[in-house]
Amino acid sequence: MSAHGDVDMGHTVAGWTGTALAVLGSAATGAGMCLGSAVVLGGGVGTIVLSVFLTWILHLTGWGKPPGPRPRAEWDWRVRDSMAQHHDCLGCRMAGRRRAAPVPAADAEESALARV
Repeated sequence: MSAHGDVDMGHTVAGWTGTALAVLGSAATGAGMCLGSAVVLGGGVGTIVLSVFLTWILHLTGWGKPPGPRPRAEWDWRVRDSMAQHHDCLGCRMAGRRRAAPVPAADAEESALARV
């Protein structure tokens, strides 16, 4: 059991990559402000923006984590997500992935009867 209990903290390739780039961009932005250099400041801000888009792309390709719990076998950060589409995920909805339409009760009964 970890120090956080028996829960998945969501460590993923997308999360680690985005965090590392954002920290690097923040450091460059701070250095640019201290040095008074517009080039370093702009590079830092550009790196932060790049981190957002790269994290989103990695998430959409399966290297991110959906909201909610995951199976224990997928807790390692190097494991690719088995669900390529997360219906309750803002990032996936922003990419045009829509929530699945609910099946009406009458259709569900008919499909259950058809399987029998």
